Amino acid sequence: YHRKACVAKIRPVLAGRIAAAELPSDPSEHQRQGPVGAGRCDNIRATSGAVPMTLNIPDFGSAAVIVAGDVMLDRYWFGPTGRISPEAPVPVVRISGAEDRPGGAANVAVNLADLGVATRLCGCVGNDEMADRLQELLGQNGVEEGLVRVDGRDTVTKLRVLSRNQQLIRLDFEQERAPGVGEKIVELFDDWLDSAGAAVLSDYGKGSMDQVQSHIASCRRAGVPVLVDPKGSDFSRYMGATVVTPNLTEFEAVVGTCDTDTELAQRARDLARDHNIQYLLITRSDKGMMLVGRDDTVHELAAEAREIFDVTGAGDTVIAATAAGLAAGQTMIEAASLANLAAGLVVRKLGVSSVTASELRLALHQRGKGGRRLPDRSQLVEAVRQARERGEKIVMTNGCFDI
Repeated sequence: YHRKACVAKIRPVLAGRIAAAELPSDPSEHQRQGPVGAGRCDNIRATSGAVPMTLNIPDFGSAAVIVAGDVMLDRYWFGPTGRISPEAPVPVVRISGAEDRPGGAANVAVNLADLGVATRLCGCVGNDEMADRLQELLGQNGVEEGLVRVDGRDTVTKLRVLSRNQQLIRLDFEQERAPGVGEKIVELFDDWLDSAGAAVLSDYGKGSMDQVQSHIASCRRAGVPVLVDPKGSDFSRYMGATVVTPNLTEFEAVVGTCDTDTELAQRARDLARDHNIQYLLITRSDKGMMLVGRDDTVHELAAEAREIFDVTGAGDTVIAATAAGLAAGQTMIEAASLANLAAGLVVRKLGVSSVTASELRLALHQRGKGGRRLPDRSQLVEAVRQARERGEKIVMTNGCFDI
């Protein structure tokens, strides 16, 4: 009796809310955009209106992305510090551990692979021990690499010394830009395009992206969306890109200081139109991100991070998650929302890091924003494994939850 009474009360309320809702008059508006494919390079669409409240994690296993750009090796030395050096006013760190991680474009590739995306990476390295180590790490992370070795050029390496979860100093090992380096990866990039659902160009100003316009043109001919992580103030180099992902500092270096969000959106729209860029996805630290299209699309995405330990490599995670979403069939706003969620997770980790699809699903559960789909056996096993790693209790129950 009580169950029937509850249902009788609920149904009129739901009916009234449904009747009051503004539903699209065109049935096609209910349909999701299909997977990224031929002819989609310049036709990615953002949904209209507010950012969707429910976000699902797509099947990344069906997606393939190619990454090209400046690859590097990130090296970390860890240890305690408890005194100041008598030689200079600097802390003395007793090194107790070390770790190597792929950096730059290689970190973008690892971010994609950790999401479950089939990932290929091309870039230039030296003929040295650091290149050997980088190849080893990429193989361990499931990235198919096409690193071109260049005699007389050192592999870019960044050494960070950390103590008590704080970075004390960074030492860079690299040479001046070598002319002609970018030409060495053009052919490999073009050969791989046919199998890609999206492409990422990671420009750190080290020379591998000297032929960036050639890469963008190849993507447009192949109908593959191309996303660019920019460097410098000359955005004309990225003309014709599908998405460009500057941070706020990089963006304002091009257009000047923006005092309001309205001014920011207007200058982004003008920049996108001037350089035929379909979307600018601007990362704004604790203010989240802003997605602006040349077609007047503007979406503000609030920051997801609750605690920030290290922003190193967060931009790599943003562009990787956006590319993964597009390659897996998401709309532009869905992919940007996914990237915003991923960035909120990665800044809570120390050093250059990545996130997994399971971490994204867990974050959605914790925020009550979606991700609630029936898991298959492998996903359930992975969820249980991660729960155990967090020291959580695992409970099985059943019941009737149909009211």
